[in-house]
Amino acid sequence: MRTVPLLKDRHRDWEWREPRAATDEELLRAHSREHLRYIATAREDFDPDTPAHPNIDQYARRSAAAAIEAARAALGGRRAFSLMRPPGHHATRDRAMGFCYFNNIAVAAMDALAVAGVSDTGSEPDRHSRSPPKAFGAATGKIERVAIWDFDAHHGNGTEAIVANNPQIRFASIHQFPAYPGTGAKSFANIDNYPVAPYTPRKEHVDVANRALEKLIGFKPGLILISAGFDAYARDPLVQMKLEREDFATFGEWLRKIDIPTAAILEGGYSDQLPELIDAFLTSWDS
Repeated sequence: MRTVPLLKDRHRDWEWREPRAATDEELLRAHSREHLRYIATAREDFDPDTPAHPNIDQYARRSAAAAIEAARAALGGRRAFSLMRPPGHHATRDRAMGFCYFNNIAVAAMDALAVAGVSDTGSEPDRHSRSPPKAFGAATGKIERVAIWDFDAHHGNGTEAIVANNPQIRFASIHQFPAYPGTGAKSFANIDNYPVAPYTPRKEHVDVANRALEKLIGFKPGLILISAGFDAYARDPLVQMKLEREDFATFGEWLRKIDIPTAAILEGGYSDQLPELIDAFLTSWDS
């Protein structure tokens, strides 16, 4: 992945950690036991976008655990970003789809509500998840609410399905509509959907994202998790959105100013400029 050497070269003081594999107990907070079994034993592709690669179960478990550890690091007083694939926000409780096998951000949110206050266990430094050195005030004790801000270009249908009607979680998705997976047109209960039409001007899109984030802050969460997808970039091949590098930097600047533990998890982004987009977001967040 080209992002890793770029970030390591530009940010030599950032700490890198290699994730472990998520346990059954952690995954079962968001998925059924049948789903875990299906991911581990599949012999046929889940859909045209979601192949049954050899050892996909272990890759997906590590991606889920990286999200968990990023959230725990945030609760321990650090900003953290999970630079992992496969992504997760399309995976439902019982279905892998849209490149996603386990719903990383939902697993992390459920873990934070269940075990907040545990120490950040960490692991040997490596290249898969990264924690900038600057810290928020460390969280103590149990948290009661988690907010999820999803600025990926596609609706986080899986996250919505898993957390819907959970009074401890509020979910906001800003996404192109119509587009894959065809959901996210309406809001309800604890779900705030912000459908954005193809070719919407940048400023209007950014204003919608800001409004969504401000509403989540009003929920007074003990933790904000971000589904950070970079496919809303103007030259991404999968959608028709207009954001530029500077807009992702703006998202990072907003997060830097929030006095709430915050962690971000990589979702989509398929342009050749993905490393630069991630760097713009993280650099602004960590400035």
